[in-house]
Amino acid sequence: MQHLLGVVAICSLFTAAALDVAKDFPTMKMLIDLAENSPEELLGHIKKSPLQAKVPEVAMPQQSSASATLPTVAGHGMGDSCWEPGFASVTRAIAKRTGTYAKCIPTGNNIISDTINGFLMNMDKSVDVFAEKIRADPQLKGGFNAIGFSQGNSLIRGYIQKYNDPPVRAFISVHGTVMGVAALPSCFENGKPLGVLCKAVAEVLGDLAYNGLSQHILFQAGYYRAADKTASQAYLKHSQIAQWNNENKATANATYKTNFASVEKFAMVKAMRDTMVFPNAGEHWGSFPDGHYSAMPSPMNETKFYEQDLFGLKEVDAAGKIFYETTPGGHMQFSEAQLVSWVDKYFLRKAADVIV
Repeated sequence: MQHLLGVVAICSLFTAAALDVAKDFPTMKMLIDLAENSPEELLGHIKKSPLQAKVPEVAMPQQSSASATLPTVAGHGMGDSCWEPGFASVTRAIAKRTGTYAKCIPTGNNIISDTINGFLMNMDKSVDVFAEKIRADPQLKGGFNAIGFSQGNSLIRGYIQKYNDPPVRAFISVHGTVMGVAALPSCFENGKPLGVLCKAVAEVLGDLAYNGLSQHILFQAGYYRAADKTASQAYLKHSQIAQWNNENKATANATYKTNFASVEKFAMVKAMRDTMVFPNAGEHWGSFPDGHYSAMPSPMNETKFYEQDLFGLKEVDAAGKIFYETTPGGHMQFSEAQLVSWVDKYFLRKAADVIV
Protein backbone atom coordinates (compact mmCIF):
# COMPACT_ATOMS: atom_id res chain seq x y z
CA MET A 1 0.00 0.00 0.00
CA GLN A 2 1.33 3.41 -0.98
CA HIS A 3 2.24 5.48 2.08
CA LEU A 4 -0.11 8.35 2.88
CA LEU A 5 1.04 11.91 2.33
CA GLY A 6 2.34 13.18 5.63
CA VAL A 7 2.31 9.87 7.50
CA VAL A 8 6.03 9.20 7.03
CA ALA A 9 6.84 12.64 8.41
CA ILE A 10 4.46 12.16 11.32
CA CYS A 11 5.88 8.75 12.14
CA SER A 12 9.41 10.13 12.13
CA LEU A 13 8.24 12.76 14.59
CA PHE A 14 6.80 10.01 16.75
CA THR A 15 10.02 8.02 16.56
CA ALA A 16 11.90 11.02 17.91
CA ALA A 17 9.49 11.35 20.84
CA ALA A 18 8.26 7.77 21.21
CA LEU A 19 8.19 7.72 25.00
CA ASP A 20 6.11 10.91 25.24
CA VAL A 21 3.70 9.70 22.59
CA ALA A 22 3.21 6.28 24.12
CA LYS A 23 2.51 7.91 27.47
CA ASP A 24 0.44 10.92 26.44
CA PHE A 25 -1.34 9.90 23.22
CA PRO A 26 -1.69 6.08 23.11
CA THR A 27 -4.92 6.09 21.08
CA MET A 28 -3.55 8.61 18.62
CA LYS A 29 -0.43 6.49 18.26
CA MET A 30 -2.71 3.57 17.42
CA LEU A 31 -4.44 5.65 14.71
CA ILE A 32 -1.12 6.62 13.17
CA ASP A 33 -0.06 2.97 13.16
CA LEU A 34 -3.32 2.16 11.35
CA ALA A 35 -2.69 4.93 8.82
CA GLU A 36 0.70 3.40 8.08
CA ASN A 37 -0.25 -0.27 8.10
CA SER A 38 -4.02 -0.56 7.56
CA PRO A 39 -5.46 2.68 6.14
CA GLU A 40 -8.70 0.98 5.07
CA GLU A 41 -9.38 0.06 8.70
CA LEU A 42 -8.73 3.62 9.81
CA LEU A 43 -11.09 4.89 7.12
CA GLY A 44 -13.74 2.62 8.63
CA HIS A 45 -13.25 4.24 12.04
CA ILE A 46 -13.61 7.68 10.46
CA LYS A 47 -16.84 6.68 8.72
CA LYS A 48 -18.30 5.53 12.06
CA SER A 49 -17.32 8.70 13.89
CA PRO A 50 -19.48 11.80 14.45
CA LEU A 51 -16.40 13.81 13.44
CA GLN A 52 -17.47 14.06 9.82
CA ALA A 53 -18.58 17.07 7.81
CA LYS A 54 -19.71 15.57 4.52
CA VAL A 55 -21.72 17.55 2.04
CA PRO A 56 -24.86 16.01 0.51
CA GLU A 57 -25.14 15.17 -3.16
CA VAL A 58 -26.68 18.00 -5.15
CA ALA A 59 -28.51 18.08 -8.46
CA MET A 60 -26.98 19.66 -11.52
CA PRO A 61 -28.19 23.27 -11.93
CA GLN A 62 -28.65 25.12 -15.18
CA GLN A 63 -25.79 27.30 -16.31
CA SER A 64 -26.26 30.94 -15.36
CA SER A 65 -26.66 33.59 -18.02
CA ALA A 66 -23.88 35.50 -16.23
CA SER A 67 -20.81 33.28 -16.37
CA ALA A 68 -17.95 33.70 -13.91
CA THR A 69 -14.69 35.18 -15.13
CA LEU A 70 -12.54 33.00 -12.89
CA PRO A 71 -12.36 29.28 -12.07
CA THR A 72 -13.31 27.92 -8.65
CA VAL A 73 -11.31 26.02 -6.03
CA ALA A 74 -13.22 24.00 -3.44
CA GLY A 75 -12.03 22.69 -0.06
CA HIS A 76 -13.79 19.83 1.73
CA GLY A 77 -14.45 19.20 5.42
CA MET A 78 -13.10 16.59 7.83
CA GLY A 79 -14.18 13.05 7.09
CA ASP A 80 -15.01 14.11 3.53
CA SER A 81 -12.96 13.85 0.33
CA CYS A 82 -12.81 15.28 -3.16
CA TRP A 83 -13.61 11.73 -4.32
CA GLU A 84 -16.77 11.35 -2.22
CA PRO A 85 -19.95 11.39 -4.36
CA GLY A 86 -21.43 14.33 -2.46
CA PHE A 87 -18.42 16.59 -2.79
CA ALA A 88 -17.79 15.58 -6.38
CA SER A 89 -21.39 16.57 -7.20
CA VAL A 90 -20.95 19.97 -5.52
CA THR A 91 -17.82 20.66 -7.54
CA ARG A 92 -19.55 19.66 -10.80
CA ALA A 93 -22.58 21.81 -9.93
CA ILE A 94 -20.40 24.88 -9.35
CA ALA A 95 -18.62 24.30 -12.67
CA LYS A 96 -21.95 24.00 -14.49
CA ARG A 97 -23.51 27.04 -12.83
CA THR A 98 -20.53 29.32 -13.41
CA GLY A 99 -19.65 27.97 -16.84
CA THR A 100 -16.01 27.73 -15.78
CA TYR A 101 -13.47 25.26 -14.45
CA ALA A 102 -14.02 24.09 -10.85
CA LYS A 103 -11.63 21.85 -8.92
CA CYS A 104 -11.69 20.31 -5.45
CA ILE A 105 -8.11 20.41 -4.20
CA PRO A 106 -7.24 17.32 -2.10
CA THR A 107 -4.34 16.88 0.29
CA GLY A 108 -4.12 13.16 -0.55
CA ASN A 109 -3.87 11.22 -3.79
CA ASN A 110 -7.01 9.09 -3.39
CA ILE A 111 -10.14 8.89 -1.26
CA ILE A 112 -8.35 7.02 1.56
CA SER A 113 -5.33 9.31 1.93
CA ASP A 114 -7.39 12.46 1.31
CA THR A 115 -9.82 11.53 4.10
CA ILE A 116 -7.16 10.44 6.59
CA ASN A 117 -4.99 13.50 5.91
CA GLY A 118 -7.95 15.59 7.07
CA PHE A 119 -7.04 14.33 10.54
CA LEU A 120 -3.41 13.19 10.53
CA MET A 121 -1.74 15.89 8.45
CA ASN A 122 -1.38 19.02 10.55
CA MET A 123 -3.06 22.24 9.50
CA ASP A 124 0.01 24.16 8.33
CA LYS A 125 1.35 21.20 6.34
CA SER A 126 -2.10 20.69 4.81
CA VAL A 127 -2.12 24.33 3.67
CA ASP A 128 1.32 23.88 2.12
CA VAL A 129 0.16 20.80 0.17
CA PHE A 130 -3.04 22.62 -0.83
CA ALA A 131 -0.96 25.53 -2.17
CA GLU A 132 1.42 23.21 -4.01
CA LYS A 133 -1.46 21.51 -5.82
CA ILE A 134 -3.08 24.84 -6.70
CA ARG A 135 0.17 26.15 -8.15
CA ALA A 136 0.62 22.96 -10.18
CA ASP A 137 -2.74 23.45 -11.94
CA PRO A 138 -2.28 25.68 -15.03
CA GLN A 139 -6.00 26.51 -15.13
CA LEU A 140 -5.67 28.33 -11.79
CA LYS A 141 -2.58 30.40 -12.59
CA GLY A 142 -4.59 33.60 -13.22
CA GLY A 143 -6.40 33.50 -9.87
CA PHE A 144 -9.66 31.95 -8.73
CA ASN A 145 -12.70 32.10 -6.51
CA ALA A 146 -12.73 29.75 -3.50
CA ILE A 147 -15.48 27.96 -1.60
CA GLY A 148 -14.86 25.95 1.53
CA PHE A 149 -17.05 23.64 3.57
CA SER A 150 -16.42 23.20 7.30
CA GLN A 151 -12.70 22.49 7.86
CA GLY A 152 -11.96 23.21 4.20
CA ASN A 153 -12.28 26.87 5.10
CA SER A 154 -9.23 26.61 7.34
CA LEU A 155 -7.30 25.40 4.28
CA ILE A 156 -8.50 28.37 2.25
CA ARG A 157 -7.91 30.90 5.01
CA GLY A 158 -4.40 29.53 5.50
CA TYR A 159 -3.72 29.62 1.76
CA ILE A 160 -4.84 33.23 1.54
CA GLN A 161 -2.70 34.39 4.44
CA LYS A 162 0.42 32.31 3.77
CA TYR A 163 0.44 32.38 -0.06
CA ASN A 164 -2.40 33.93 -2.08
CA ASP A 165 -0.41 33.46 -5.26
CA PRO A 166 -2.26 32.83 -7.51
CA PRO A 167 -4.77 35.05 -5.74
CA VAL A 168 -8.25 34.40 -4.38
CA ARG A 169 -10.78 36.99 -5.59
CA ALA A 170 -13.91 35.92 -3.69
CA PHE A 171 -14.14 33.46 -0.79
CA ILE A 172 -17.37 31.73 0.31
CA SER A 173 -17.03 30.06 3.71
CA VAL A 174 -19.85 27.57 4.33
CA HIS A 175 -20.12 26.68 8.05
CA GLY A 176 -16.42 27.35 8.35
CA THR A 177 -13.82 26.75 11.03
CA VAL A 178 -12.12 30.02 10.06
CA MET A 179 -11.93 31.24 13.68
CA GLY A 180 -11.24 27.81 15.09
CA VAL A 181 -13.30 25.81 17.56
CA ALA A 182 -13.37 25.89 21.35
CA ALA A 183 -14.59 22.29 21.63
CA LEU A 184 -15.67 19.31 19.55
CA PRO A 185 -19.14 18.78 21.04
CA SER A 186 -20.34 16.29 18.43
CA CYS A 187 -18.12 13.67 20.09
CA PHE A 188 -20.19 13.83 23.26
CA GLU A 189 -23.76 13.66 21.97
CA ASN A 190 -26.36 11.30 23.43
CA GLY A 191 -24.15 10.12 26.28
CA LYS A 192 -22.49 7.55 24.03
CA PRO A 193 -18.98 6.32 24.85
CA LEU A 194 -16.20 7.88 22.81
CA GLY A 195 -15.34 6.04 19.62
CA VAL A 196 -11.68 5.46 18.86
CA LEU A 197 -11.36 8.57 16.67
CA CYS A 198 -13.06 10.86 19.21
CA LYS A 199 -10.95 9.37 21.99
CA ALA A 200 -7.75 10.03 20.05
CA VAL A 201 -8.80 13.60 19.26
CA ALA A 202 -9.74 14.20 22.91
CA GLU A 203 -6.26 13.02 23.95
CA VAL A 204 -4.51 15.51 21.72
CA LEU A 205 -6.89 18.38 22.51
CA GLY A 206 -6.48 17.95 26.26
CA ASP A 207 -4.06 19.63 28.65
CA LEU A 208 -1.18 19.11 26.20
CA ALA A 209 -2.93 20.68 23.20
CA TYR A 210 -0.51 23.57 23.00
CA ASN A 211 2.91 22.07 22.61
CA GLY A 212 4.98 21.41 19.52
CA LEU A 213 4.17 17.72 19.33
CA SER A 214 0.38 18.08 19.64
CA GLN A 215 0.26 20.80 17.02
CA HIS A 216 2.17 18.58 14.58
CA ILE A 217 0.00 15.49 15.06
CA LEU A 218 -3.54 16.52 14.29
CA PHE A 219 -5.14 18.92 11.79
CA GLN A 220 -7.82 19.91 14.31
CA ALA A 221 -5.22 20.84 16.94
CA GLY A 222 -4.09 23.63 14.62
CA TYR A 223 -7.42 25.48 14.83
CA TYR A 224 -8.35 24.49 18.39
CA ARG A 225 -8.88 27.65 20.49
CA ALA A 226 -9.82 26.58 24.03
CA ALA A 227 -11.12 29.86 25.46
CA ASP A 228 -9.60 29.25 28.89
CA LYS A 229 -6.13 28.75 27.38
CA THR A 230 -5.88 31.43 24.68
CA ALA A 231 -4.13 33.86 27.04
CA SER A 232 -1.46 31.28 27.95
CA GLN A 233 2.13 31.44 26.74
CA ALA A 234 1.85 27.84 25.50
CA TYR A 235 -1.03 28.80 23.21
CA LEU A 236 0.66 31.95 21.95
CA LYS A 237 3.91 30.11 21.27
CA HIS A 238 2.70 26.85 19.74
CA SER A 239 -0.83 27.25 18.32
CA GLN A 240 -0.99 27.37 14.54
CA ILE A 241 -4.14 29.50 14.46
CA ALA A 242 -2.57 31.88 16.98
CA GLN A 243 0.16 32.50 14.41
CA TRP A 244 -2.36 33.14 11.63
CA ASN A 245 -4.24 35.51 13.95
CA ASN A 246 -1.04 37.40 14.82
CA GLU A 247 -1.96 36.94 18.48
CA ASN A 248 1.68 36.66 19.50
CA LYS A 249 2.89 40.16 18.69
CA ALA A 250 6.51 39.09 19.03
CA THR A 251 6.10 36.87 15.97
CA ALA A 252 3.43 38.84 14.06
CA ASN A 253 3.61 38.40 10.28
CA ALA A 254 2.68 41.46 8.23
CA THR A 255 2.28 39.33 5.08
CA TYR A 256 -0.65 37.48 6.65
CA LYS A 257 -2.51 40.78 7.03
CA THR A 258 -1.58 42.10 3.57
CA ASN A 259 -2.68 38.89 1.86
CA PHE A 260 -5.93 38.71 3.81
CA ALA A 261 -6.83 42.29 2.85
CA SER A 262 -6.18 41.59 -0.85
CA VAL A 263 -9.29 39.39 -1.21
CA GLU A 264 -12.27 41.24 -2.74
CA LYS A 265 -15.15 39.41 -1.02
CA PHE A 266 -15.61 37.28 2.08
CA ALA A 267 -19.04 35.63 2.18
CA MET A 268 -19.50 34.00 5.60
CA VAL A 269 -22.30 31.42 5.88
CA LYS A 270 -23.35 30.53 9.44
CA ALA A 271 -25.44 27.49 10.42
CA MET A 272 -27.83 28.73 13.10
CA ARG A 273 -28.06 25.32 14.82
CA ASP A 274 -24.52 24.17 14.31
CA THR A 275 -23.25 21.62 16.86
CA MET A 276 -19.98 20.86 15.08
CA VAL A 277 -18.37 24.33 15.02
CA PHE A 278 -18.41 25.70 18.58
CA PRO A 279 -19.09 28.53 18.99
CA ASN A 280 -20.91 28.92 15.69
CA ALA A 281 -20.34 32.68 16.01
CA GLY A 282 -16.89 31.84 14.64
CA GLU A 283 -18.50 31.19 11.26
CA HIS A 284 -19.10 34.97 11.22
CA TRP A 285 -15.61 35.74 12.67
CA GLY A 286 -16.82 35.89 16.30
CA SER A 287 -15.06 34.25 19.25
CA PHE A 288 -15.00 33.86 23.02
CA PRO A 289 -12.96 36.47 24.92
CA ASP A 290 -9.45 35.40 25.93
CA GLY A 291 -9.09 33.45 29.14
CA HIS A 292 -12.61 32.18 29.74
CA TYR A 293 -15.82 30.83 28.26
CA SER A 294 -18.49 33.53 28.39
CA ALA A 295 -22.25 33.08 28.24
CA MET A 296 -22.18 34.51 24.73
CA PRO A 297 -19.24 34.72 22.31
CA SER A 298 -18.27 38.16 21.09
CA PRO A 299 -19.39 39.22 17.61
CA MET A 300 -16.65 40.02 15.11
CA ASN A 301 -16.46 43.77 15.78
CA GLU A 302 -16.03 43.23 19.55
CA THR A 303 -13.15 40.74 19.29
CA LYS A 304 -9.52 41.68 19.84
CA PHE A 305 -8.82 40.56 16.27
CA TYR A 306 -11.10 43.28 14.95
CA GLU A 307 -10.39 46.01 17.50
CA GLN A 308 -6.61 45.65 17.06
CA ASP A 309 -6.92 44.64 13.39
CA LEU A 310 -4.46 41.84 14.01
CA PHE A 311 -4.82 40.11 10.63
CA GLY A 312 -7.00 42.48 8.59
CA LEU A 313 -10.61 41.92 9.69
CA LYS A 314 -11.24 45.58 10.49
CA GLU A 315 -9.62 46.70 7.25
CA VAL A 316 -11.68 44.40 5.03
CA ASP A 317 -14.86 45.23 6.94
CA ALA A 318 -14.25 48.97 6.53
CA ALA A 319 -13.79 48.34 2.81
CA GLY A 320 -17.22 46.62 2.65
CA LYS A 321 -15.74 43.26 1.74
CA ILE A 322 -17.48 41.05 4.35
CA PHE A 323 -20.94 39.64 3.64
CA TYR A 324 -23.12 37.49 5.89
CA GLU A 325 -25.41 34.58 5.09
CA THR A 326 -27.19 32.07 7.35
CA THR A 327 -28.81 28.67 7.07
CA PRO A 328 -31.46 27.62 9.60
CA GLY A 329 -30.31 24.08 10.39
CA GLY A 330 -27.20 22.25 11.52
CA HIS A 331 -23.71 21.71 10.18
CA MET A 332 -23.50 21.05 6.44
CA GLN A 333 -27.28 21.37 6.10
CA PHE A 334 -27.94 23.58 3.11
CA SER A 335 -30.16 23.37 0.06
CA GLU A 336 -29.22 23.24 -3.58
CA ALA A 337 -30.99 26.57 -4.07
CA GLN A 338 -28.89 28.15 -1.31
CA LEU A 339 -25.66 26.87 -2.84
CA VAL A 340 -26.61 28.25 -6.23
CA SER A 341 -27.63 31.60 -4.74
CA TRP A 342 -24.25 32.00 -3.00
CA VAL A 343 -22.38 31.15 -6.19
CA ASP A 344 -24.51 33.59 -8.18
CA LYS A 345 -24.13 36.39 -5.65
CA TYR A 346 -20.41 36.17 -4.97
CA PHE A 347 -18.75 34.42 -7.92
CA LEU A 348 -20.61 35.89 -10.87
CA ARG A 349 -19.71 39.38 -11.89
CA LYS A 350 -23.36 40.13 -12.66
CA ALA A 351 -26.13 38.67 -10.49
CA ALA A 352 -28.43 36.20 -12.23
CA ASP A 353 -31.74 34.64 -11.32
CA VAL A 354 -31.39 31.42 -9.36
CA ILE A 355 -32.44 28.45 -11.50
CA VAL A 356 -32.01 25.05 -9.88
